[in-house]
Amino acid sequence: MDRRQALAYRRKIERAAETQSDADALDSIELFEKWEDRIGKETPAKKRVQDGGKLWECIQLHTPQTGWNPALTPALWKEVSLDPWPTWIRPLGSEDAYPLGAHVSHNDKHWESIIPANVYEPGVYGWTEV
Repeated sequence: MDRRQALAYRRKIERAAETQSDADALDSIELFEKWEDRIGKETPAKKRVQDGGKLWECIQLHTPQTGWNPALTPALWKEVSLDPWPTWIRPLGSEDAYPLGAHVSHNDKHWESIIPANVYEPGVYGWTEV
């Protein structure tokens, strides 16, 4: 297989990986493009990439830049997880606000968002303890 064929094969594998369920995707993180390979390339919402041994999903269309890796930019990326009660992360604005019905854990409790576009801390406003 020459370099061109290998690259075409790799792209085919990456496209197939994009259609996997989160559970299957988490079992095959190595099939996803590395985040650093997206630097300077327009990245659409829902695009999944690997970084730091984790799988990340793009939240909104943007062009990644050096230093904007997923763990440091929660307005642009969310970690793909099967945890039904992920740890609450303070939203930076409406683009990463929690939707109505979202479940999170915070301060050793489980919470459900009772408002759409929830940017408030659980226990303060907009959440009910479950």
